[in-house]
Amino acid sequence: MVEAMIKLLLKFLPEDKRAMLELAVRIVSSLDTPEERWAAVNYAQEALKDGKMSVSEWAQLGSALGILKGKH
Repeated sequence: MVEAMIKLLLKFLPEDKRAMLELAVRIVSSLDTPEERWAAVNYAQEALKDGKMSVSEWAQLGSALGILKGKH
């Protein structure tokens, strides 16, 4: 049901906004648990409150999304 609602919403968005939303959904969907997804979304919203994101905030977001990982 949620996917159907997202698809409907996407039809009404301009192409650039649609592409950004699709990217966000793909990135967040790649996380393993709902808790990880919410943590990443909440962090991104908080970091973007002032309309910009610092390098360290980008690094933290990348880490929360599983994009940036330390040496194993």
